Amino acid sequence: MKKLLYVDDAKSMRRLVELVLDGHYEITLAEDGLQGIEALNHHQFDIIISDINMPNMNGFDFLKTIRTLPLYQITPILMMTTEADDEMKQLGKRLGATGWITKPFDPAKLIQVIEKLTP
Repeated sequence: MKKLLYVDDAKSMRRLVELVLDGHYEITLAEDGLQGIEALNHHQFDIIISDINMPNMNGFDFLKTIRTLPLYQITPILMMTTEADDEMKQLGKRLGATGWITKPFDPAKLIQVIEKLTP
């Protein structure tokens, strides 16, 4: 089973993503970028999904850090956020994001995107 890391400070979003993806993926949840980095130090993931606006370490700093790690230089990373501004999307792309999903998300579409990125 593919391993997925989901990073979001909103407990309700973590629970929703877990419900949607449970059974499809082995899911690890983190509350912010720092916890996400900690998870990366203990497990290897096939795909990472992260919010942007989080305390302690935001999604962009998390993304920059991930891309410096040899194991994660080409791992698909999706940013899933309420931010829909083109400038934010371009910044995410420059920092190494593979894709962008705007909240609220369509559960079926999320699974489709993940499957496309992790054949």
